Amino acid sequence: MTARADTIDALVRTSRTLSRAVGAMEFAAPVACVYNPLDYARAPHEAYLACARPRPSALFLGMNPGPFGMAQTGVPFGEVAAVRGFLAIDAGVKRPAQEHPKRPIEGLACARSEVSGRRFWGLMAAEFGTRDAFFRRGFVWNWCPLAFMAESGANITPDKLARAAQEPLEAACDRALRSVVAALAPSMVIGVGAFASACAARALGADAPPIATVLHPSPASPAANRGWDAAARKSLRACGWLE
Repeated sequence: MTARADTIDALVRTSRTLSRAVGAMEFAAPVACVYNPLDYARAPHEAYLACARPRPSALFLGMNPGPFGMAQTGVPFGEVAAVRGFLAIDAGVKRPAQEHPKRPIEGLACARSEVSGRRFWGLMAAEFGTRDAFFRRGFVWNWCPLAFMAESGANITPDKLARAAQEPLEAACDRALRSVVAALAPSMVIGVGAFASACAARALGADAPPIATVLHPSPASPAANRGWDAAARKSLRACGWLE
């Protein structure tokens, strides 16, 4: 096998191992529904993993899937238009075993746009033009693969889970991140948001490559809404990833 094939194979094995581990976990209130797109959206997820190249200059690390992004497409920050367009991925998505009535899984037919994904992949498309040009320089992995919803359908981020639930989730996700870093051997890790950077520092410890942080593109962030693209470019130049 080539080095690239070895890398992709390692990523797929890591993803499937992580999917089994987190799929067996149970979460108490306020969590009412959990989506695991590594399972029901495996086809587009693994098509995304197949884009990877060894030794990128940066591994971007997100927190967990958004309801209209990776939860629909299996791709980190996976806004449908970006997945179909810039990433050129089009694969079938199954239905999860449990589905929240206010957050149906429509796969790549989802008409809702995820702002975070539109901003993130929009910057990469503007900067690199093609997906191959991006993947020669970077790769994106979400620290946690699960999306958590309250009874109301509201999104619950991993840091808001009860500590008893956080501990086993943290162990599985940290272990997977170490495997991803071992497979890719990136020159640096860039946390998309401070939470992701903290996860990288904890999981990778003394073996961590340099860790930088870029502002999270969430529309819940006033700073991101004031101009995420410009702020992100400034941070990416400061850490040396963009010229």
